[in-house]
Order: sequence, then structure tokens, then C-alpha cells
Amino acid sequence: MKKSERAKIILKILDQTYPKTPIPLDHKDIYTLLVAVLLSAQCTDERVNQVTPKLFKLASSPKKMSTVSQDKIYKIIKPCGLGPKKSKAIRDLSLILVNKYNSIVPDNFEDLEKLPGVGHKTASVVMSQGFGVPAFAVDTHIHRLAQRWGLTKGKNVKTTEADLKKLFDKSLWNKLHLQIIFWGREFCQAKACYGLDCEICKSCYPKRIKPFVHKKP
Repeated sequence: MKKSERAKIILKILDQTYPKTPIPLDHKDIYTLLVAVLLSAQCTDERVNQVTPKLFKLASSPKKMSTVSQDKIYKIIKPCGLGPKKSKAIRDLSLILVNKYNSIVPDNFEDLEKLPGVGHKTASVVMSQGFGVPAFAVDTHIHRLAQRWGLTKGKNVKTTEADLKKLFDKSLWNKLHLQIIFWGREFCQAKACYGLDCEICKSCYPKRIKPFVHKKP
């Protein structure tokens, strides 16, 4: 089966299963989305959604957040992990937004990725889900699934992102990114499916009998 044929099968299954793709991180605007995505690094969305109500009650704008001490931010976001690093990034990026961007989150990759704690994946989520700009946010989970499904042989998320962008039309990227994440959580977990059990894995590789071994990023 060709890669393009697998891509069509995957799209059909994902569209049937997830016709709607709500953003899993609770937020009220682009700034709070940015902070929530930053907090989600190496943390579940569920945990982030438990923490952000208290954080955003304290400060939900760059101006307000920039006046809060790093220690106070840290005490709230500690359950998300990487607390010292994330609390510093949240305060520092808020200061930059106030001083350099008039408290407005920039709407381009170059400026976003210059903000503290904001890498390419975080910027991609903000651009796609916040601004509606086509972007394919690839994290380790999507990287793993793309390998299992034979969509990439990339050894890192950067290569996988490029491969997925070549395979799928730009108009699909924002929705497809979320669909893949939802499917991975529900049906194709890292330590459950192993490339053998879920409908997508079986449809793409009906003759696969051994657990799939991933190339780690």
C-alpha cells in the first residue's frame, strides 16, 4: 500500500470518528491559549485545565501577569511539572508582550518563537488554533503515530512535520493535528496498541504481526 493510500484511509477514519475538534485546552483568548499550551509541555491537558482557572483568576492578561511574582505563579502551576522553568517563562513572556507588543500576542511564527518558553510546536498550536493559520503542530505523540501508520520515516518531529505537510492538504492541517491527538489518546496509546490493534493500524498494515518499533525523536 502506498503512503498516499494510507493517508486517505486515515483521513476517512478520523473524519468519521471526530467530525468536530474542540480545542482541548480551556482558554478565553489567544493570550490564555498561549499560556495553556506552554503549560501543556510534558503535562496532560486535563492537568492543565485543572490549574489554569486559578492562574487566570489571578491574572488573565499580559499586563496583570507581568506584575505577579514568579514564585506566586510557580505555586499555582507546580502540578504541571517543570514549574520553575514554566513560571519564569510565563512571567517573562508577559513582560515582553507588554513592553514590545502592546500586550498583544504576535500573529507570526518568527516573533512567537522568540518568546520565552515558546518553541515551534507551541507556536504552531497558537497559530493554528488561535489565529486560524494553517500549521501542523507535531509533538512526540503525533511523531509516534505517524511512524506507526507509515506516514514518515523521520527520526525527529521536524522531519515528521515536513512529511505530513507534503501528504495532507494545507486546509486540513489544523483539524487533522487535533484528530490525530484524539485518536492516539483513545485508540492508539503508546503502550497499548503497539501498531497492531486499533482500526487505523490494522487498516494500514493488515499483515503486521509484530509490535512496531519506533524511531525515537
